[in-house]
Amino acid sequence: MQLIAYLLVYPILWLISMLPFRLLYTLSNGIYLLLYYVIGYRKKTVRQNLALALPHLSDAERLKIEKKSFRHLCDMFLEMIKTMNISQKEIEKRFVFTNLEEYKKLEQKGKSIAMMCAHYGSYEWAISINRHIAFEGFAIYKRIRNKHFDNLVKKIRSRFKAHLITTKETIPTIKECTRSGKLGIFGFASDQTPKLSSAFHWKKFMGVEVPVHTGAEMLAKRHDMNVIFLKVRKISRGHYQASFENFYENVQQYPDYTITDDFMEMVESQIHEAPEFYFWIHKRWKHKKS
Repeated sequence: MQLIAYLLVYPILWLISMLPFRLLYTLSNGIYLLLYYVIGYRKKTVRQNLALALPHLSDAERLKIEKKSFRHLCDMFLEMIKTMNISQKEIEKRFVFTNLEEYKKLEQKGKSIAMMCAHYGSYEWAISINRHIAFEGFAIYKRIRNKHFDNLVKKIRSRFKAHLITTKETIPTIKECTRSGKLGIFGFASDQTPKLSSAFHWKKFMGVEVPVHTGAEMLAKRHDMNVIFLKVRKISRGHYQASFENFYENVQQYPDYTITDDFMEMVESQIHEAPEFYFWIHKRWKHKKS
């Protein structure tokens, strides 16, 4: 059944990936109308999240953000598919790193790097960094149930020299890199909610106390890795700028959770700047404290 689903869907994905961007965004407009007005996909979740995170805004202001966020979601989904056939030149034109020289200075320190980022803007296109760096690039992701689509995602990412590792593979991979002396950069999308069973730290995020992921900070301390934040901004439709911020060296000197808290505050600031580009469909506040 998994193979049949893959064989039916793959040709459609391939055809979409071949569309020029002008037609890609025309298709995105149509998907938005269907998703938002007909299907109403996770509209209730988005509305609840916006009410919790942005209570100071009026209903009309939040509704405007809600619609924009769904438009962005559709754009980003099709941009992910476009990655199947996008050229290196095209993705570098559309996803620009503004201060790579600062990142390269950190590489010269001779330690692996934990890169923390948010589900904001086009976090998927951040894989293009691997064409610019000397370290081995590892992106941590959640395995797709359909093994054929999972292999497809890995194949797409390998075009940009990115190695996908599952959450379960993260610790063994970092341990092996440490043991063998291999230097790597590990991408952690650390803004989403952890399972309650693994919630060690709580913090106010957008005014609501929630559990937060601490894995990036704890692994960095355990394996003496440097830490950076990647901030992504959407400049216009299909164009993004990414900058490296908050460089942390000798991470053991920082009190526990300082780096994690700084990261969450950076994400919060980014959301306030342009909330429509955050991943509101995720149930980020489902474990909030009363």
